[in-house]
Amino acid sequence: MSKRRNNDHLPISDIIKDFVDTNRLQTGLDKVNVQDAWAQMMGNGVNNYTTAVQLERDTLYVQLSSSVLREELSYGKDKIITMLNEAIGKEVIKKLVLR
Repeated sequence: MSKRRNNDHLPISDIIKDFVDTNRLQTGLDKVNVQDAWAQMMGNGVNNYTTAVQLERDTLYVQLSSSVLREELSYGKDKIITMLNEAIGKEVIKKLVLR
C-alpha cells in the first residue's frame, strides 16, 4: 500500500543538510545567520544604531548611524569577526567593513 523510504532512519539534520546542499541554499542561510548573530552579540545598545547588516562573499558590511560607535567598533574588528564566526559555527566572515 504505502512505499517505505530508504531514508526512514536518517536524522532530520542530515535530511535538511542534503536539501540545503541540493538547492544551493547555504549562502542565503549564512546571511541570515550572520544577521542573527550580530543582533544577539551586540545587544540593544549597538542594534539601536545598526541600520543594515549585509554579508557579501566573505565580507560583512555593517551600516551604523553613529560615527562615534563606528569608530569604537573599528578598534575591535578582529575580535568581532572571531566572535561572529564562533557564534555561527564556521568561518563565514573574513573581513568587516563598518560604514
